[in-house]
Amino acid sequence: MSDLARLTGVTKVTVSRALNSPDLVSSETLERVREAVRQTGYTPDLIAGSLASNRSRLIVALIPAIAGGVFQETVAALTSELAAAGYQLLLGQSGYDESREEALLDAIIGRRPAGIVLTGVVHSEESRQKLRASGIPVVETWDITRTPLDMLIGFSHQKIGKAAADYLRQRGALRPAIVTPDDRRAQARAEAFIKAFDSSTPIPVVSVESPAKLGDGRRALARLLDEHPSIDAVFCGADIMALGVLMEARHRNMRVPEQLKVMGYGDQNFSADTDPPLTTVRIDGTKIGELAAAMLIAKIEAGTMRQRRIDVGFTIVERESA
Repeated sequence: MSDLARLTGVTKVTVSRALNSPDLVSSETLERVREAVRQTGYTPDLIAGSLASNRSRLIVALIPAIAGGVFQETVAALTSELAAAGYQLLLGQSGYDESREEALLDAIIGRRPAGIVLTGVVHSEESRQKLRASGIPVVETWDITRTPLDMLIGFSHQKIGKAAADYLRQRGALRPAIVTPDDRRAQARAEAFIKAFDSSTPIPVVSVESPAKLGDGRRALARLLDEHPSIDAVFCGADIMALGVLMEARHRNMRVPEQLKVMGYGDQNFSADTDPPLTTVRIDGTKIGELAAAMLIAKIEAGTMRQRRIDVGFTIVERESA
């Protein structure tokens, strides 16, 4: 700041105003300060700024997998909504391991962000205690509970599992199977599917490590058909697995949906373009991101919010695969 003041011939207060409240200085002064910033490559020290103002403009979001397509809509909406309000989003990849999330939260809480966005509602008791004690506004997303840490925007994975079972049964499936990632949310959908389908015989399940990959779906269907050749439907815990199932079915000359109905979860950007197009469960990730940003901003800036808990629900997108 002192260097910029010397270069421009104005006071540090004027430099600060030009950088933070440009409408308070003349256009000539503003351009001189901006030119000095360009020449020196000056970047404000945001940590020092937040200490001086006692206010951070940083929001941290933890998601299980940055490469996972299912969360991309939420991240994009969070980024744009927060930026419009003058906040920046920092992403952390927590994986599907509570201990990894715990380590990240230790690093994050100590840096005092303005708010935190979490994926899911299952956290270690130690993490929950630290988050409550920090006083930092927190939004949990992509799941639902009656006892949120602070604010919550999500949906019921159990209801999705039941709806998927009802859908396939109503369309004539008699001997379904499940291929699913092994994370808690996917397992909750699988367990609810089994309970709702109420089959007279056990429903075979193939679980793979999260995050699932296309090849996992292919190998899972191959294993299922080798061990349970009479299955006539597969509920997949992720669309990428469903794509692998469709590929393996085609490799084996199985007709979809006549011989095998296939249903996914996530409605990814490729799901309408598979062959045949994939029936799946859609979650409005954009809405989750927009609501999470709005709730955080309201609590940070006004200290209040209209709703503490929002269920965004889900939609079954019916296409030719089922």
